[in-house]
Amino acid sequence: MYYDNKIWIGKSGEENVYIYPSMANRHGLIAGATGTGKTITLKVLAESFSDAGVPVFLADIKGDLAGMCEPGADSADMQERIKRFGLDQAGFRYQSYPSVYWDVYKEKGLPLRTTISEMGPLLLGRILGLNDTQSDLLTVVFKIADDNNLLLIDTKDLKAMLNYVAENSKDLSSEYGNIAKASINTIIRAVVALESEGADQFFGEPALSLADWFMNNGTGKGTIQILDCQKLVNNPNMYATFLLWLMSELFEMFPEAGDLEKPKMVFFFDEAHLLFSNASKTLLDRIEQVVKLIRSKGIGIYFITQSPKDIPDGVLAQLGNKIQHALHAYTPAEQKAVKAAAQSYRENPDFDTYDTILELGIGEAIVSVLDEKGVPTIVQRTKILPPQSKMGSLEDSVRESQIRSSMLYSRYNDYFDRDSAYEFLTRQGLEAAAAAEEAAAQAAAEKQKGKKDKNSMGYKVNSAAKSVAKTTAGTVGREVGKTLGKTVGGSFGKTLGGNVGASLGRGIMGLFFKS
Repeated sequence: MYYDNKIWIGKSGEENVYIYPSMANRHGLIAGATGTGKTITLKVLAESFSDAGVPVFLADIKGDLAGMCEPGADSADMQERIKRFGLDQAGFRYQSYPSVYWDVYKEKGLPLRTTISEMGPLLLGRILGLNDTQSDLLTVVFKIADDNNLLLIDTKDLKAMLNYVAENSKDLSSEYGNIAKASINTIIRAVVALESEGADQFFGEPALSLADWFMNNGTGKGTIQILDCQKLVNNPNMYATFLLWLMSELFEMFPEAGDLEKPKMVFFFDEAHLLFSNASKTLLDRIEQVVKLIRSKGIGIYFITQSPKDIPDGVLAQLGNKIQHALHAYTPAEQKAVKAAAQSYRENPDFDTYDTILELGIGEAIVSVLDEKGVPTIVQRTKILPPQSKMGSLEDSVRESQIRSSMLYSRYNDYFDRDSAYEFLTRQGLEAAAAAEEAAAQAAAEKQKGKKDKNSMGYKVNSAAKSVAKTTAGTVGREVGKTLGKTVGGSFGKTLGGNVGASLGRGIMGLFFKS
């Protein structure tokens, strides 16, 4: 709840526990075993940031965050909690929050898309499950496309580019290094497999413009962007990489902002352990860099996971606001993890942190935040406030109404396919084929004319005639290839034009001297 210009999390005894908005972009952690209250804590924080006018992004893994567009329902239990926290005196009321629903698969929200080029080879290589060698080769393919101004928008663009590189690997290798056809074919198979999982719906246009997430909704509240991930999380690699892409886009979007009164946006990353599972060192370095530097751009990132050990130390050290729900310790490994979690907090002399983590009830947590000077507070045992919006899922009819009434519906609902690498390469292939067919027809006509001359004059075509034919064939081939090369431009155009020109020359000669 947003109260007294602070993010009110809960109460420790009679004392209110807050996150200061000026420290909210120092990131945070919500951890705890399944069923201990992480989702409620996330909702309370998201509502509070929205009330403060801060836009919020949520990844909805189970579908139980969707109800934020509707006010909460009263009950005897809620009345008891309101009274216990003194919320009736603080202006607590059931209310809805401005929400926009998204879905990569366009089933439970506006279609959220990006392009192959915007995703980039590093993140795309992770989605495709490529090894280091294959990822390096994918980077080369992107470089070839960039050098020749070929847009990689969707998966068919990528496959067309991969096929071209494979077919012309020998000519391209002199400029771009060795290109293994076997590795190219492996990447193509990975792209096809990704398409079968529905990823072809994710890559395309209109691509998401993050500026739309900061539009004024007329209520004074920050808009809550809710990405339905119930289906997406079934592909953990794609889920984690996609959210990392969003974080990276936010990082690239904003200039340095310094210390602000409140964040420009808060990003909640549920099931955060998926982000770091099986990630390469290069990718882990990238994640740590984004988390470290995005704070100075006014973006707060809050990771939600079961245990702090799921987060690498380099990232965990950047999380200043920590809310730890109960953990279980049935094995030595789990006991070690709880001990490590307890030791990461400033000790409170009133209780043992390790024992408290094990005995916390549902809706309870130990909390340490950054004070107004940026110093971590002593850990406090805290009862978390109830949310003000509806708890649980959303009826399909209400969700559909919310989707269609969004100001962004007309901008993102309809897919379009503009001219890009696939169309360009297909068009050039058809033009080359047409040119070859025309040249072949011309050569056939010349051959037929030669036969007539032979019959009328009574002698065979001599070596001089062959020389003229060879010159004609070469000239036709070179001219067609030169024209095509100029049209395409760059080394790509030279390669394509040279190949087509040589092929036409050979084809025409074959027609002249076919036995």
